[in-house]
Amino acid sequence: MSTNAELFERAQKHIPGGVNSPVRAFRSVGGAPRFFVRGQGARATDVEGRQYLDYVGSWGPLILGHAHPEVIEAVRKAAADGLSFGAPVAAEIELAETLCRLAPSLDMVRLVSSGTEATMSAIRLARGHTGRDLLVKFEGCYHGHSDSLLVKAGSGLLTFGNPSSSGVPADTARHTLVLPYNDAAALEEAFARQGDDIAAIIVEPVAGNMNLIAPDPAFLAAARALTVRHGALLIFDEVMTGFRVALDSAQGLFGIVPDLSTFGKVIGGGMPLAAFGGRRDIMEKIAPLGPVYQAGTLSGNPVAVAAGLATLRLIEAPGFYERLSARAQQLCQGLTAAARRHGVDFCAQNIGGMFGLYFARACPDSFAAVMRCDTAAFGRFFHAMLEDGHYFAPSAFEAGFVSAAHSEADIKHTIAAAERYFAGRGLKTED
Repeated sequence: MSTNAELFERAQKHIPGGVNSPVRAFRSVGGAPRFFVRGQGARATDVEGRQYLDYVGSWGPLILGHAHPEVIEAVRKAAADGLSFGAPVAAEIELAETLCRLAPSLDMVRLVSSGTEATMSAIRLARGHTGRDLLVKFEGCYHGHSDSLLVKAGSGLLTFGNPSSSGVPADTARHTLVLPYNDAAALEEAFARQGDDIAAIIVEPVAGNMNLIAPDPAFLAAARALTVRHGALLIFDEVMTGFRVALDSAQGLFGIVPDLSTFGKVIGGGMPLAAFGGRRDIMEKIAPLGPVYQAGTLSGNPVAVAAGLATLRLIEAPGFYERLSARAQQLCQGLTAAARRHGVDFCAQNIGGMFGLYFARACPDSFAAVMRCDTAAFGRFFHAMLEDGHYFAPSAFEAGFVSAAHSEADIKHTIAAAERYFAGRGLKTED
């Protein structure tokens, strides 16, 4: 049987960095990534047979936990009928109807295969609809790896200490205006200067790619008011937050209806599936109805759609989000209390089933505040918890996720492990 270290060494010979997505690398914390072979409920098992309580959950999609039997059965049935047709299937319609019923902003929706594809397409549509080029994004927010968005982006780029990307033409980057997250005044100033040139604002309504940053309600309200006033569009990137923080997503939670929204992760139930959608008059600009081209051979893949539909049906159960949020809150409050009993500068917060952990005295509210957190302390905590069987994101700049499969006992088990670490291995303020 191969070890994690042996597989990682082998992987690096033919896969850049040994991983097929940078956030899977352990470069910011050190060591070899875990190679998983199975998951069940709240737990995942690696190639060495070690089991972990999983707080990554495939980076958010597994809101029900690993291998939920109803989702697996839906996938099995769909796969038995064929993996792909490159033609319409009836289940696509059902998924589109479900998304439009649940998300306040959606009149029409187009299914795609990844969050990057969804945000890229939504931005192209916004530019096509408005006839303008300039896009506003925010420091530390990550919206996929298309060229115009890799400017002061979050997620893996923050993990590697590189706020942009090589290979992005300067002429492309100049069409993206980057502003501080949660700064309504800076947004108002930008629109005062360039409002007639701005096609759209794209924003994570809850930032999750520079760790979890809760939005200032005044910031989101300003984004909505300014786009209306200046004829620009507001795009909510809910690839992460969609159906994760609430049944009607962040837009419902905060009471702001954007013009366009992007979704992913939860809507695929762990399969590659995403979507973008919004107002009917805007969506009718997409080919074949309009001049904005977008296409995808595997869009609306029947197996992925089946997984998504099964997941969405299950999360509509009464009380689902109340229980999910309570578990995440239990984790955050328990970890914070454990740290502070031992003099550690640490705090945590959750919004729905998302949470953030910070080695800082207060939860950060901006990119700059996140960058002041103690990443070395996080790395030590990460490895101690991993060794004890608790799998958190291998980066201080990523949100975490609780699933419906996490029990109260699971959360208490994790808090107890953290308590032992904080008590026995220090990280105290005076160290």
